[in-house]
Amino acid sequence: MKVLVDIPDNKVPFGLEVLRSLSFVKGVKPISMAKVQLWEELQEAANEVAEHKKGNKKLKSAQELLNEL
Repeated sequence: MKVLVDIPDNKVPFGLEVLRSLSFVKGVKPISMAKVQLWEELQEAANEVAEHKKGNKKLKSAQELLNEL
């Protein structure tokens, strides 16, 4: 499982050191804020699609999106 942890900038070195010291934690690496934002936007989009499939949300058609341009 992958977990996203938000650490204040001034505590990053210590936080990474602590995580790396845990034997069960593998592959500790920082990611950019742009990647975090993209991940959150993709999660939101997936949730909207799931809600649409349940019938709880109406999504715009491709034509409606093109008309907005």
